[in-house]
This record gives sequence, structure tokens and C-alpha cells, in this order.
Amino acid sequence: MTLHTVAKEGEIDLGTNKPVTINGENILLFHLDDGYYATQSRCTHLFMPLKKGKIRDGCTLECPFHRAQFDIRTGEPVKWANFPPGIQLINTIRKEKALKTYPVTVEGDDILVEVVAEVETA
Repeated sequence: MTLHTVAKEGEIDLGTNKPVTINGENILLFHLDDGYYATQSRCTHLFMPLKKGKIRDGCTLECPFHRAQFDIRTGEPVKWANFPPGIQLINTIRKEKALKTYPVTVEGDDILVEVVAEVETA
């Protein structure tokens, strides 16, 4: 596991996110009332980008495409995709799945995200 500096304190406004890429993984770094959190950058429903998703209730990220909602702190689904009408047909195939999350720490002014390095196999 490796810590990567991805931002400085004060760089990300409260209630917003910053996209970062670490070792080829696209990640969203969020600044919430109770700290910083990091998740994968694409929805687990149909893999649409979450960067422009809305933060609701202080810690729930809503996908801007099909309105799936996730707890930013845990990645767990709060509400599965429900828009547009008829999307429920796809939901029979695409079952609820949590977002991947990454540990975040703050050291001094640095915000660090921990990403497990992939082991190459021969």
C-alpha cells in the first residue's frame, strides 16, 4: 500500500470533489463536513462518470445520469438507479454494487490517498 499526495488543505471547497489519477486509477477526492474521502470515479450501475454528481444530505453522492446514490464515506448504495422510467429493466441485470473507496489521511497540509499497488505476475 502506498500513500499518494493528491491535494493540499484548502484546495478543495467543502461539499465538492476533485478528480485525481493514481497508478492509472481514476478517483474522486471529496471534502465533506467530517473530512476527506475518496471513491472510484465511475458509477457501478453503468460506469458513467460521477464527477458532476450532486452531494445530498452532506454525504450522499447522486449519479447525474441514472440517480443512483452512494454513501461517500463507505461507498455503499443508498438508493439504486431509478431514472429515466424503464431503467429498472437494466437493474435486473445490474445489481446494486458499492463504490470502491480509498483510505484518506491528512499530514500537515497534504491530503494523501492510499492505493494498493498492483503486483505484476510473470
